Amino acid sequence: MPNRKKAGKRKGKCSLCISLFPNRKGQLMKNRLQREWKANSTGWLFVLPALAGFFIFNLIPMIMSAYYSLCEYNIIGTPEWIGIQNYITLLFGENETFWVAVRATVLYAIMAVPANLLFAFAIAMLLNRKMIGRAFFRSLFYLPCIVPAVASSFVWLLLMNPDYGLMNEILKVLHLPESQFFWGEDSVLPSVVFMGIWSTGATQVIFLAGLQNIPRVYYEALEIDGGNAWHKFWNVTVPMVSSTIFFNLVMGIINALQVFSQAYIITEGGPNNRSLFYVYDLWRQAFKYMDMGKASAMAWLLFIVVMVLTAIVFKTSGKWVYYEGGEN
Repeated sequence: MPNRKKAGKRKGKCSLCISLFPNRKGQLMKNRLQREWKANSTGWLFVLPALAGFFIFNLIPMIMSAYYSLCEYNIIGTPEWIGIQNYITLLFGENETFWVAVRATVLYAIMAVPANLLFAFAIAMLLNRKMIGRAFFRSLFYLPCIVPAVASSFVWLLLMNPDYGLMNEILKVLHLPESQFFWGEDSVLPSVVFMGIWSTGATQVIFLAGLQNIPRVYYEALEIDGGNAWHKFWNVTVPMVSSTIFFNLVMGIINALQVFSQAYIITEGGPNNRSLFYVYDLWRQAFKYMDMGKASAMAWLLFIVVMVLTAIVFKTSGKWVYYEGGEN
């Protein structure tokens, strides 16, 4: 009984405090929110530079380019609203180089994406094997990725020079016909694709990470069932790295549609506009012809195409991409 009386007294005392101080509960809530804000403010302070960079260098330029795409704007003067006229001019043939650039870029992407994926995957398979100097070769194949595009472009200009380049000398030794490489209408795109294969080190690293993530027990189980090297590759390796292939495919498509440096440094869109890539033509419209309106419209058309192609790849990935521990 005494304990119950004390408990009753304490309870009565708390009720009395609440009645005497009706705002005490709200004050406690306010103090807690202030403590949480102080605790989170440090995190927001660290995030602030990234958010500011996103708004200043990404979001605001995108909004401005969307507005400029609906204007006639030569950078120097004031934008004049013309609606969708820039898009009509580009899509319906009034612009002479738009569809030429689209054709060159599509042909390049058709050749470059599978070539880069196959080469990078083959090299990753080799680098995943146990061999002497494996770490050295992994570094060697990744090294071209850190070489500046300008420097590597000049190296390839010398290697593929039709008069004194090393590539034609090798073709002579092999008794094969010589090539004009970047200076030939039929050979310029394959030459640019071949040059791009040289710098697939980042793709190789991603493939290598996927290969190293495959459990060895799958291969051992297949060996017990009498499987050979082809069975291991097709029934274990390919399904287990299908998610990695999917990622590299999406990135490869996006990068191929935005190819620029080769045309800008080496070919300047030639010969005869065979390497007039889309982004290079976009750059010419903006900074050579001073037509920022058409350039912005081209940028948004490219953005839409990339989104559509990426959505198609994602939609079809459920039929061939395997995720361990989850549904396709």
